[in-house]
Amino acid sequence: MITRYLVKASIIAGFMFLIFPAQAADLSQRQSELKSIQAQISKQQNVLKDTTKQREKLMSLLKSDEKAIANAAQKVNRTKKELTKLNSELITLNQQQQQLDTLRQEQQQTLSKQLSSAYLAGNHDYSKMLLNQQNPATIERMLTYYQYLNDARMKAISELKATKDKLETLKNQQRQQQQKLNATMLSQQKQAKSLSSEQAQRQRTLTQIQRTLSSKGAQLEQLQIEEASLKQIVTNAMQVAKSSPSMSGLTTRRGSLKWPTKGRVTKKFGSLRSGQIHWKGTILSAPEGQNINAIAPGKVIYSDWLRGFGMVMVIDHGKGYMSLYGHAQALLREVGDAVSKGESIGLVGRSGGQTEPGLYFEIRHKGQAVNPARYCR
Repeated sequence: MITRYLVKASIIAGFMFLIFPAQAADLSQRQSELKSIQAQISKQQNVLKDTTKQREKLMSLLKSDEKAIANAAQKVNRTKKELTKLNSELITLNQQQQQLDTLRQEQQQTLSKQLSSAYLAGNHDYSKMLLNQQNPATIERMLTYYQYLNDARMKAISELKATKDKLETLKNQQRQQQQKLNATMLSQQKQAKSLSSEQAQRQRTLTQIQRTLSSKGAQLEQLQIEEASLKQIVTNAMQVAKSSPSMSGLTTRRGSLKWPTKGRVTKKFGSLRSGQIHWKGTILSAPEGQNINAIAPGKVIYSDWLRGFGMVMVIDHGKGYMSLYGHAQALLREVGDAVSKGESIGLVGRSGGQTEPGLYFEIRHKGQAVNPARYCR
């Protein structure tokens, strides 16, 4: 079993090196670290002190795995948006081509009719017309008429030429756009493979972490560490929020906000989590990769990985109000960015050691967690 695992891991690592050399090297290093830790855990599993050390190393490795997943997911998300944009532009170019083709046909028909009229009228020798001693006024009218026909033909020819030139330019743009679209689609396929490899590595790390958390005491200790980490982040965020521009807060928006993503509530605010620890937020079960939206206008004051909560974003809404979004697959905004209500700020994931995709969501007022259900509907 071990031999088969090592062979498989080597094949994956080699394949990824061909696609993304830098990423593959990083992934290979983390795979090697995991094997080393796994071997140590197997030898020292009954020694609590050593197991705790290994758990901390695994947590650090999980952080690297989930950040790598976030990076790959961001690239996939950007590429999807680029594909949508390219497809839209290609559709517009095709519509323009159809319009120009119709215009070209109309111009050709107009020119054809003008040439037919000129042919039926026959050729006119202006010098003969003058020598025929016709009424000068009649001759002047005839000359003006033929000059008008000639100008109209020249204009029709010029317009037809311009239309054909536009069509040729448009066709070149279409070819370039299609080539760009094909290259982007190929890039997306490579990025998807990279994301899949990172997720497989993360799952192996998570399996080893769960082995070190076999007892309830260890699980409770882990939750306490996670809660302390979150408390520290909130405290720091409050200090940052004090120096940010004043915003309207959420008081007047109570009961009128939308949940940050569509999903089913699986953990309610205030419900028992473990021991004396209660949920200070809400868990929304949702598909991985689904958009996470800001519930109100604000400013990003935290955007990074946090133990137990994975990829986390905190937004300051002013007047002491903050919203927190955790377990994201990827974060799409950085610290200092201003966000608007409903703007996509991340993607639903399972970071922070979760086995099922979902969003952890909190609202805090002056550092204290409040029930999100009072604000969102």
